[in-house]
Amino acid sequence: MPDELMGRHPEVTQDARELVELATTEEGVGELLRRGLDWLTRVVPFDLATLFLLKEGKLEAVAARGPLANQAVRHHSLKLSDFPSLRHALETRRARAFTEEDHAHGDGDPFDGVLDLPAGHSCMVVPLCAGERCYGVLTLDRAECVAYAQPVVDLVEVYGQMLATALQGAEQRGVAERLHRQDHEHAKLLESQLGGDSEGILESSLSPVMRDLSRRARQVAETDTPVLITGETGTGKERLARAIHRWSSRGDQPFVSLNCAAIPAGLLESELFGHVKGAFTGANRDRAGRFQMANGGTLLLDEIGELPVELQAKLLRALQEKAFEPVGSDKTVKADVRILAATHVDLHQAIAQKRFREDLFYRLSVFPLRLPPLRERREDLPQLTVFLLEEQARRIGRRGMRVTPSGLERLAAYDWPGNLRELANALERATILTSGQELSAQSFDLSVGRAPASAQAPSLEAPAPLSAGTPVATLAAVQREHILRVLTLTRGRVYGEGGAAALLGLKPSTLQSRMKKLGIARVEGFTTAEEA
Repeated sequence: MPDELMGRHPEVTQDARELVELATTEEGVGELLRRGLDWLTRVVPFDLATLFLLKEGKLEAVAARGPLANQAVRHHSLKLSDFPSLRHALETRRARAFTEEDHAHGDGDPFDGVLDLPAGHSCMVVPLCAGERCYGVLTLDRAECVAYAQPVVDLVEVYGQMLATALQGAEQRGVAERLHRQDHEHAKLLESQLGGDSEGILESSLSPVMRDLSRRARQVAETDTPVLITGETGTGKERLARAIHRWSSRGDQPFVSLNCAAIPAGLLESELFGHVKGAFTGANRDRAGRFQMANGGTLLLDEIGELPVELQAKLLRALQEKAFEPVGSDKTVKADVRILAATHVDLHQAIAQKRFREDLFYRLSVFPLRLPPLRERREDLPQLTVFLLEEQARRIGRRGMRVTPSGLERLAAYDWPGNLRELANALERATILTSGQELSAQSFDLSVGRAPASAQAPSLEAPAPLSAGTPVATLAAVQREHILRVLTLTRGRVYGEGGAAALLGLKPSTLQSRMKKLGIARVEGFTTAEEA
C-alpha cells in the first residue's frame, strides 16, 4: 500500500501490510477475500460489499458482506454489456464513486430486481486488475445518498489491486495446470467423437454425419486454409478447432483463442493486435496481442459474430496482409497465423442486418464445417455417455457408473437444446443423486438445469376496427400500459437477460428514461427476487 495512504489510515496500517503479504502466499485468494472484507468493514462504511468475477462477458457474484447481503445477491450475475459504468471501470482500471442520481442518467443499478434498495443511495465500483488481466469488480453500496470521498476511493482501489494480485498469483500457481488438464480431457472427448483417439474406441460406432465431419476436418487440417466452424451452443466448436490445430503441421506451435463476446468492445482491438506503452490510460508497457502470441500457430476467433463492426475492417486487413499495427503504434508487425473462426450466430442474417461484413465472411468461410446438434445424431448417445461418465469419474471420483437401457431411451427421447454441455451436466447431476452405479430413466430429471425459455411479452390480439365515437387512447398511454405489463411479467426487473429492457428491445437506459417520462416509478405487486 502506498505510504501516503497508510499515513491517512495509521490504525489499519498493520492489517494492510499483512494483506499485502498474504496476496503472495499459497492460501492467497480465499483467505485474502475473507480477511480483506473484514478489513474493509472496519475502514469503509457500506451496507453491501459484493465481489464479482468476470467470466465470458458476465460478472458473477462470488462473495458478499454487509447487512444487505443475502442469497439472491450471492448468486447474482450481470451482463457486462448492460452496465457502461462497470465496463468503464475495467477499461480504465480506475475506481469510481457515484450516487443514485448518476444511475438515473447512466446504466442503472446492478442490483435492480435483486434488492429493494432505499430511495437514494451511493455506490463505489472498484476494478480488480493485475498485469494483463482484469478479473472482475468489487462494488460497495450504502443506503445513504452521500458519495464516497476520494481518499476512501483511493484506499479501496488499493485493496482491489491486492485482491487482483492474489487472483493472478493463484492463476499462475494452479489454474494454468488445471486448465491444461481440462483442455486435455476436452480434447480427448472431441477426438473420441471424431474417431481420432489413439485407440479408436468410438471410431467404428460414430454416426455417419460425424464420420463425414471427421474426414473433412482432417483433410483441411493439413492446409493453412481458414475454417469457419458453425453450430449451436454446446456442440463443441472450440474442441473441434483444437483438434484441427493438433492434426495440422502447426500442432506443436501455439494455439491461441479469443472469445469475441467475452471482452469489452473497448479492449478488443488491444486484445487482438496488442498495444504500445502510452497508447491509452493504463498502458504502462508494450503488450503483445493474440495475433503475435499465435505467430507460427493457430488463432481461434470464437464467437466471431459478436465482433464489433468497427473492428471487422482491421481484422480483414490483418488476414489479407498477415500484418497489423498495435494500438498506438505506426509500425507494422508481421505474423504467420492460421485462422479458425467459430460462431453460433447466423452470419448470413448478420450480413443482411449490416452487423457483419460480407467481405470478411468470405475471407473466413473458405472451408465451412457445421457441427450437428445432438438431436441429429442420437445414435452417438451410448458412446458419448460412456466417455462422459469416464471423464466425470476422474473429476468427482464416482467410477463404474453406467446408463441402463431405460436410461438411454430417456436420453434419446430428449432434444438436448444445450447439446454436449447439457448432456454432461445431466449425467453429472444424476451421478451425484444416485447411490448405486446404474443410471436408469428415473435418475434423469431433464427439466432441472435447463435454461428457461425466453420470457415473452404478453401477446396482443389484433385490434378491432375503430368506429365513430370510440374513445382513443393516446400513444403515451398505450406505451405506459404496455411497459407496465412487461414490468409485471419480469417482476419489476429492468436490467439483464430476461429483464424488461431486453424483452422490449430497448437499452436499459432508454427504457429507464421512458419510464421516468411516463411517470412509472414502481410496478404494483412488485416483489423482489428474494421474496419470490
